[in-house]
Amino acid sequence: MDMQWLNESRCLTEDPELFFPVGNTGPAVDQIDQAKAVCRECNVATQCLEYAIKENQDTGVWGGLSEDERKSLKRKYARARRAG
Repeated sequence: MDMQWLNESRCLTEDPELFFPVGNTGPAVDQIDQAKAVCRECNVATQCLEYAIKENQDTGVWGGLSEDERKSLKRKYARARRAG
């Protein structure tokens, strides 16, 4: 998979820890929101999300979606494929 998009990512200048909060409650919620704010400013967030889904990245914030949001999206894709 071509990873050239990574060189244009907004997160390159951020602390990587920001995108990998521990848990999904309490302080982690604020951290997730901060990571998503960076993603909203990123020109390659779509490519990042596609990469995370294709490569089964199951931790962290990728392409503006949290772990739980990506899991939900993958379930929706799976249901649509079965129905379609």
